[in-house]
Amino acid sequence: MTGEKIAGPVFQFLLLVLSILYGIAVRLRGFLYDHGIFKSQTLPCGVVSIGNLTVGGTGKTPMTIYLAEMLKEAGFKPAVISRGYKGKAEKKGGVVSDRHHVLLEPDIAGDEPFMVAQKLKEIPVLVGADRFQIGMKAMEKFSPDVIIFDDAFQHRRLERDLDIVLVDDKSFFGNQYLLPMGILREPVSGISRGDVFILTRCDEHSDRSFDRLTEIAHGKPIFKSFHEPYVCGIYNGTGQDAADSYSATTSHNFDFLKTSKVFVFSGIAKNEEFRATVAGLVEEVVGAVGFNDHHKYMETDFRLIAGKAKKCSAAFLVTTEKDYVKIADKIQSPVDIVVVGIRISFKQDALKFSEFIKDKVAHSSH
Repeated sequence: MTGEKIAGPVFQFLLLVLSILYGIAVRLRGFLYDHGIFKSQTLPCGVVSIGNLTVGGTGKTPMTIYLAEMLKEAGFKPAVISRGYKGKAEKKGGVVSDRHHVLLEPDIAGDEPFMVAQKLKEIPVLVGADRFQIGMKAMEKFSPDVIIFDDAFQHRRLERDLDIVLVDDKSFFGNQYLLPMGILREPVSGISRGDVFILTRCDEHSDRSFDRLTEIAHGKPIFKSFHEPYVCGIYNGTGQDAADSYSATTSHNFDFLKTSKVFVFSGIAKNEEFRATVAGLVEEVVGAVGFNDHHKYMETDFRLIAGKAKKCSAAFLVTTEKDYVKIADKIQSPVDIVVVGIRISFKQDALKFSEFIKDKVAHSSH
């Protein structure tokens, strides 16, 4: 799917057939929307969509947090809406945060919306598969002047004023095939619906991806963003805050881990890349366990993690913020758990990006 390995010929043929069938369905759906046969609904406020063309992590959640905080600081009244994937409230919809309190647990809200709600202060967060219906609920309850929809690029039932498309610098569009042979949710031509593009997880060698995206985006604005890992929490084996024991964490850095051996576990789209990130911050990663994205942790998983960490003589367990919100009061660990979060940075483009977004949102708010 990513283009890094070649499947066997029989399996490759099967995937190609499924990919072609999937492509026919996607193109037909797009045709029906493009020609007005399928209608889109309009909310009575500004609508910003953050999405991508591929499956897997491109940084939509940290970008949603970054954008919501930026708009609030600029004087707007944003609300955030997510589908709530695999949460119990996904079908019926629900209010995760009412600006002041987080009202739903991760298993009901979904792990990512719960994490967003914990991060955002005075910004309501809602979930629901029917984005228009839950958008109207947000209007009734909170009267936002702009709603940010997390992962809604393919949700064409809803009109939007600004489509932000994220493209991962590392995987780009994979092997260029649609699901399930590749990582594309829709043909690359769908990028024409985007208004602004953000190359995510960049480094100093991102020029090649930037040039490729420039060719495809046809003159539309492109920004480079960077993922900056930081320590967002340290907890002991019973879930109690243990950060005071490590004075170096006052600046949320990893200095206290540079001479430590750690065991890594995660259930995200790119487990290997998370492990590689941690490996660059510690003395040694002595072991790791990776689960599927949005993994629902069970007691057997906790025993497996704790047992392997103990066998490897790890000084710390290290996991992602997205994983920890689901297990905070459940896991029993023989060592302290370091939770790693991700911040979005635009570095030298920060002001330019901020001004661009604020101008667009100001002109879209009804």
